[in-house]
Amino acid sequence: MELSTIDAIDLQLLDLLQRDAAQSNQALAQQVHVSAPTCLRRIKRLHTEGLIERQVALLQPQAAGLPAGLQALVEVTLDRQGTEWLDGFEARAVAEDCVQQCWRVSPGPDFMLVVHTRDMPGYLALSQRLFTDDANVRNVKAFFATRRAKFETKVPLALA
Repeated sequence: MELSTIDAIDLQLLDLLQRDAAQSNQALAQQVHVSAPTCLRRIKRLHTEGLIERQVALLQPQAAGLPAGLQALVEVTLDRQGTEWLDGFEARAVAEDCVQQCWRVSPGPDFMLVVHTRDMPGYLALSQRLFTDDANVRNVKAFFATRRAKFETKVPLALA
């Protein structure tokens, strides 16, 4: 699919939607100074062209009285780095619900994972499934979060 040209209004809409995708179409249209039907067409086009991958709700578990859980950044180094080995580990990692992000990185470890489990026993069960049971995992280094200073999902956009 060929992408159409992105203009300043599209960039403004993308920026606004990244901040709060729950805004009404009318509110968005008013902020970017276009009609509501034009705004809706543009947003649909941005979805169709894949610029907007999906819209989700970001939760704050502590605000709802839910347990905060255990968060960790995990470095994973494999013994063999052939495509089939890298693809295999990646497939197992992304299949785990508690793996929130999976990055192939270089240099250093082969993968960086962002993991969120209910508690330490949950993390130990994940590590058994993902790291111990895989004979190709050479090294795992986990960094457990003690405080989150910033969490952002926004992609910085250069607004004209």
